Amino acid sequence: MTDRRLAVQAWESLFRAQHEVFEDIRSDFESTDLTQAEYDVLLTVTRGSGNTARLRDVTANMLISQPSVSRLVERMVARGLLTKCPDPEDGRGSLVRATEEGAVMFRRMAAAHGSSIAERMARLDNEELALLRDLTSKLRAR
Repeated sequence: MTDRRLAVQAWESLFRAQHEVFEDIRSDFESTDLTQAEYDVLLTVTRGSGNTARLRDVTANMLISQPSVSRLVERMVARGLLTKCPDPEDGRGSLVRATEEGAVMFRRMAAAHGSSIAERMARLDNEELALLRDLTSKLRAR
């Protein structure tokens, strides 16, 4: 049986570590053309075939509400970073695609952001990183 006190301590440590790392890497987005939320949208979209993703998949990967994601996507469409069209396989859904400008902006930011993350995570060795990845995946499994 899991030790309740240890479980709470582990949760608090995980929460605080996530918050502190997030604060550290937030500076990556200062003085850039992308907000962190826009980067997250483009991350999901550019991982899709043809730089395209279903809007519901974008929403599922975001830590904000569906209406907030919809407004964000509309702003990104207006900025020329995304296009949006009906999903031919889901009459109620939409597909979003990164424009060339959006994909270029994402790739430029991803290089810098990835370096920043790697630098912050360098406190752990590769074995610890793999263990952290596996443990957090286990926590996220339904």
